[in-house]
Amino acid sequence: MHHAPDLFAALQQIVRRAMAIAPRSPRGSLLLCEGPRLVYRALEGFDSPSRRTLSLPVDAGLASERDPCAPSAAPEAARGMCVVSAHAWYGEHLPPAVAPGSAAPAGAGVLVAPIQLRGAPVGYLALEQATLEPPSDERRAMIEVFLETAGAALERNRLYDEKARSAQEIRLLEQVLSVVGTTVRPHNLIETLAQGIKSVQIDPQWSSVELWLLEEASREGDAAPAALAATARDALEARMYRAPAATPTTYFHSLRDGAVDAASSLGIIIDFRVGPGHGEGCQREILDDGIRRGVDGIIIAPGAPEAAEDAFRRAAAAGIPVIVVDTPPVPGSRAPLYIGTDNVAAGRLAGEMMRRLLPGGGLVAPQRPTQDAINTRERVEGFCAALSGSNIAVLPPDEGCGYDQARATEYARRALGERPDLAGAFGVAGVNGPAWGRAARELGRAGDLKIVGFDLADATVALLRRGVIHATVVQREYDMGRRATEIIHGMITRGVEPTLAELPASRILHTGVDCVTLEHTPWSTTLSDHLALDTARRVASRRVDRAPAGARPVEVLLIGVSAREEAVVEERASLSPRSLLARVIAADRPLVIDPAEHGGPEDAALSRGHAGARTLVGVPLRARGSVVGAIVLSSQRSGACVGEDLCFLERVAGTAAVAIENARLFGRISERTDALERANRQQESMLRTINELSSPVVPIADGILVMPVVGTMDAQRSSRFIESLLREIDEHDARVVLIDVTGMAVMDAEAANQLVRAAQAAALLGAEAVLVGVTGSAARMMVAEGVDVGAMTTHVDLARGVRYALAKTGGRIVYQG
Repeated sequence: MHHAPDLFAALQQIVRRAMAIAPRSPRGSLLLCEGPRLVYRALEGFDSPSRRTLSLPVDAGLASERDPCAPSAAPEAARGMCVVSAHAWYGEHLPPAVAPGSAAPAGAGVLVAPIQLRGAPVGYLALEQATLEPPSDERRAMIEVFLETAGAALERNRLYDEKARSAQEIRLLEQVLSVVGTTVRPHNLIETLAQGIKSVQIDPQWSSVELWLLEEASREGDAAPAALAATARDALEARMYRAPAATPTTYFHSLRDGAVDAASSLGIIIDFRVGPGHGEGCQREILDDGIRRGVDGIIIAPGAPEAAEDAFRRAAAAGIPVIVVDTPPVPGSRAPLYIGTDNVAAGRLAGEMMRRLLPGGGLVAPQRPTQDAINTRERVEGFCAALSGSNIAVLPPDEGCGYDQARATEYARRALGERPDLAGAFGVAGVNGPAWGRAARELGRAGDLKIVGFDLADATVALLRRGVIHATVVQREYDMGRRATEIIHGMITRGVEPTLAELPASRILHTGVDCVTLEHTPWSTTLSDHLALDTARRVASRRVDRAPAGARPVEVLLIGVSAREEAVVEERASLSPRSLLARVIAADRPLVIDPAEHGGPEDAALSRGHAGARTLVGVPLRARGSVVGAIVLSSQRSGACVGEDLCFLERVAGTAAVAIENARLFGRISERTDALERANRQQESMLRTINELSSPVVPIADGILVMPVVGTMDAQRSSRFIESLLREIDEHDARVVLIDVTGMAVMDAEAANQLVRAAQAAALLGAEAVLVGVTGSAARMMVAEGVDVGAMTTHVDLARGVRYALAKTGGRIVYQG
């Protein structure tokens, strides 16, 4: 009866079939309960100034005061099927967008029948009829069949949405913990939190997500408990990180994650950079810098493949292997390998999905970021080929938005305004599907406009769950990064040609795609299954083994395409003890307020990033028994955060606190390790200096050397001392060596025996070792310990030793006046 990815079409079809039951209904509608209001999800037989401007879903008015699940014009409908005056019904629930001429004739009624889900009404089928007479038993039985069908469709959709929400939550928690493995910057953490929270919790429509960290919590000892106590009397110093309002492109971050996970066990350092195809800071400049620095390998997703070829040629000349991912290189490229998607096949898959969504045909518009990228050109080619010969017409691609989300949405909004007959839209790249989805919601085409997207950004996940995007073709960019890193490691360590010999002769590795829908179909994977499998695959890829210690690190430059994205806002602020955040920290529990009713001047530090908010939520971050900060969210919807939402946010906050504490611990360990390494290097340098200075060899005359001994003489130093002594005797052809022990800190039996060994070694080379500078206490010790100096000559000081040596060598001291 309907295609599972399209709940909107299913509900519309239910209304049409119910209207066809004799006696036929001239008009029909289906309303769903959303909190205290009713929302139309299907309208048939009504006129509007322009059919395409009738917004669906559209507000249908308040529910009954007596029963929050019942329509105010027919509260008894919550208990069963009933008929009410059409005039009363339309006066209370007719959408303002419907033309005034749509009013019902006098005496007409509306049959209102509840759609039950889990024992409670979740919506209503409303069928206009000529009279106020109740339906016949036969008509009632047939309508109940359609009510059951609608309930089953809503139940199935809700179950798949709950599974997707759970899978997305698990994915978010895994991402929060894994972000510490690649960075300790709070900027990355808040972006991950904001993207994940918004994709899991789509109903609150969070307009702002912030991470607040207490300055005191980053110190040692009991600073955090002291900070809690201070909230009662002093301002708290904190640092705030606000995520960008627009969801950033996560595609290349996922590609980077695959590369980093593979690199961890291969001894590879991934230098991840992004840049546009042209202009300042472009990929060409990054490529040139990598070639100039002599990196070991380059992995690149070229924004402009033709422009990159010259750099590929120079990299090959320099012996730097290059692997192209994501966007195919030009034919005959100097890059020896492409790893990525078969984009023509992926486009065909998107086209086949569109045919299923539009069995009756219609007009479809593709949108792509740019015409320069080969991958998006190939996707459009495959999309058009799949629709060739069908009753679906494809407009020329709308392009030029770049990777700018706001511009892409504006392009989509303009296209829908200029062509209200558009039945479908194809988002050729990751930025374009959400652009079509946002424009469709703004213009009342949500669900009605059939959208097939590409990739699975967090915004795409949310719009899939909303039923605004019906399907998306998902690339396996994580696998691209992982495989490229493994292969380039082989190219670097074993050679390019031996590594390529093990790969297909085409020099192309296709990583595949998945068609993802919210619900199950024979031709797609459910969103929940895809998210769960993707998370499991990533965890399994993070091997714990590491490269052998001492191996030379290999540097690989990974270059992606940059999108125009907002930066994380970072500020320092003083929090009043009465502010929301200070109260959250002091109470160590979440707090939800309406700033318009309960906010005050003490929340000025918070209000800057939450203009117009009607719901403000603060959730504490607890680590090692102390509150180290909070997550703060705002929505312009009143009462946006309910109990289930708050429980989820507490789970996220608990995981984020662990990540923050791990990051800080990692930072402290890194700092201490660096300090220890510096101290070790300094100590080694000092020891080398001491060794060089403690036993210098000074030739003072032909055949005479002086070797002063400073400090202590242990077995290790004795070995170096004897080695140096023998080397200098041989080099200077010395006959007498004066070993001056005046500077020795301690002369014990061990040191004396080592000096005797040195003298014996010198004698083997024909030199006499003379011990000078022996004190009376040292002489008594040697006698008491039985140290046998043998025939070794000793003198009380260096001067007498010098005279002795001169006499032995035939020299003399000449004094000049």
